[in-house]
Amino acid sequence: MSNYVPPGQHRQLRACMVCSIVMPSSRFRREGCPNCEEFLELAGHEDSIQECTSQVYEGLITLSDPTSSWVARWQRLEGYVPGVYAVKVTGILPEEIIATIEGAGARYIPRDGSGLADE
Repeated sequence: MSNYVPPGQHRQLRACMVCSIVMPSSRFRREGCPNCEEFLELAGHEDSIQECTSQVYEGLITLSDPTSSWVARWQRLEGYVPGVYAVKVTGILPEEIIATIEGAGARYIPRDGSGLADE
């Protein structure tokens, strides 16, 4: 798995609104989200990619070992795959997607920073 993004393709980057991983839209289309695919089912579904990822995000974090990183704990990225993550992701998931996530036993925490104050 390569996380390298060639120069000139940065406009094609999107961040997952559930886990905040940042990847080119073509990779979401081809592989889905490496952390959330079991319940988001993004691979091959352009409409789902548009609903569940965002081109608007702030800051980037590169995690090589999310299990031992204090930054991963701080950003609630523990247990996710190594990769590039956004600090904040702007966007609102549809209610039916949130219900699907919670129905799968996962906890949805908004990645726009609003969920941090509740904890």
